[in-house]
Amino acid sequence: MRINRSRRTAALGSATALIAGTVLAGAFATPSANADSRHHGGDREARGAAVAAARAAKAGIDWKDCPADWELASPIQCGWVTVPVDYAKPDGKKIKLAVDRAKSTGTKDERQGALVYNPGGPGGSGMRFPTRITTKNPLWTKTSKAYDFVGFDPRGVGHSAPISCIDPQEFVKAPKADPVPDNEAEKRAQRKLAAEYADGCAERSGAMLPHMTTPNTARDLDVIRAALGEKKLNYLGVSYGTYLGAVYGTLFPDHVRRMLVDSVVNPSREKIWYQANLDQDVAFQGRWEDWTKWVAENDAAFHLGDTQEKVQAQWEKLRAAAKKEPIGGVVGPAELISFFQSAPYYDSAWVPTAEVWSKYVAGDTEALVEAAGPDLSDTKGNASSENGNAVYTAVECGDAKWPTSWQRWDRDNTRLHKDHPFMTWANAWMNLPCATWPAKQHTPVNVKSGKGLPPVLIIQAERDAATPYEGAVELHKRFKGSRLITEKDAGSHGVTGVVNPCINDRVDTYLLTGKVGDRDATCAPHATPKP
Repeated sequence: MRINRSRRTAALGSATALIAGTVLAGAFATPSANADSRHHGGDREARGAAVAAARAAKAGIDWKDCPADWELASPIQCGWVTVPVDYAKPDGKKIKLAVDRAKSTGTKDERQGALVYNPGGPGGSGMRFPTRITTKNPLWTKTSKAYDFVGFDPRGVGHSAPISCIDPQEFVKAPKADPVPDNEAEKRAQRKLAAEYADGCAERSGAMLPHMTTPNTARDLDVIRAALGEKKLNYLGVSYGTYLGAVYGTLFPDHVRRMLVDSVVNPSREKIWYQANLDQDVAFQGRWEDWTKWVAENDAAFHLGDTQEKVQAQWEKLRAAAKKEPIGGVVGPAELISFFQSAPYYDSAWVPTAEVWSKYVAGDTEALVEAAGPDLSDTKGNASSENGNAVYTAVECGDAKWPTSWQRWDRDNTRLHKDHPFMTWANAWMNLPCATWPAKQHTPVNVKSGKGLPPVLIIQAERDAATPYEGAVELHKRFKGSRLITEKDAGSHGVTGVVNPCINDRVDTYLLTGKVGDRDATCAPHATPKP
């Protein structure tokens, strides 16, 4: 269930299923030591987080021009924040987290502090967030007058003590095995790959694995808040970033000033993470069918079939052809799923995905190979993809206890695949390393409101594939005083990134004034893509 935009074919033979003035006093506040925070490492970790935050508040951030190879041009600035690997031992081993910022564009009187962003994953980097100011993204011009936009690489990601589980070139090589198994031998082969991947994580990154959890990333987020000199956190989380926000709001409720979460992971303990992935398979099938219906309605442009059934038949034909002989020698069924899943994810991918497919049917295979095949020469990009996948696996496997019985995995995914074949087995293999995970698996946080938590704004598309709608409803119940804004009959992941004034205006109002409105709201869908 990799829930962010950067997706590559996984090494496991499957598709990767799945961003006014300040006061220092609050930086020294002790995290709310409610029952849940004690459960997650006890008072020792709560005290350790407070110690780390106090040190960060004193040290601040030494902002400088970003390194040239980070590709973050001035006026964006970069710096480092030091955090303990283990919050129960704040004087023990430490790592540095990369952070960056673009300063607010408004006057001194308009400025309200820093807005910190996480784009999802787990494993996504937020370092591109400040470019929303420097490129003058029209959706964020009002907010950027009030806030510095701050991004960061979470622990284990990018420049922040990156972890790894497999050689990056091995990770991206293609074609992979077909995710949909035809027999028990193919299942055994995938199980072997998953176990080897888990072993590789232990071999290459074993010291970090026990500490690669969402609660620790939430503690890191509080240390970043303190290093910024912010008494309270202003936070925007998308996709997995919503779960990070939910955990932060639970562990540090009185450290939150504004929190906006977009495309919400279901925070129920029963969902994190095994059941959440099964739920995602169902939602992906629904959104895949939304897209194939749209492709059929636009047959004049794409020539892939004038009914949904004909488009689906074209997909099955393509998949069968790639299984028989990988297209261009590198694009098999696994690579096809990695590429085509962008369409159920994002409406912005509807047209380009259909265009590539249309060209292939017309006899041009080059576009499909270029879009879906690996680029072995892109060593930097391949390392980033492998790192993102490693963090995804480490965090999801470490956050919760996963089933260790293969019989359960086999039964659940065989049942789901019958009616939801698009993503089910690919997602299963993606997550199967968690069945043999070599590090401690924790009990998920009991997400809930704590004393001092202000109203949280929740934004969700009704037909989101990556984070099904029920997750937003669940968080809304748990965070008292929150408001849920639903984009009806829409399914693009990351609603704050699409043009819909009904959504955009509410986002601006909340971030600028803190007002969430008297009641929940439903917005009409944004414009449907046109060929």
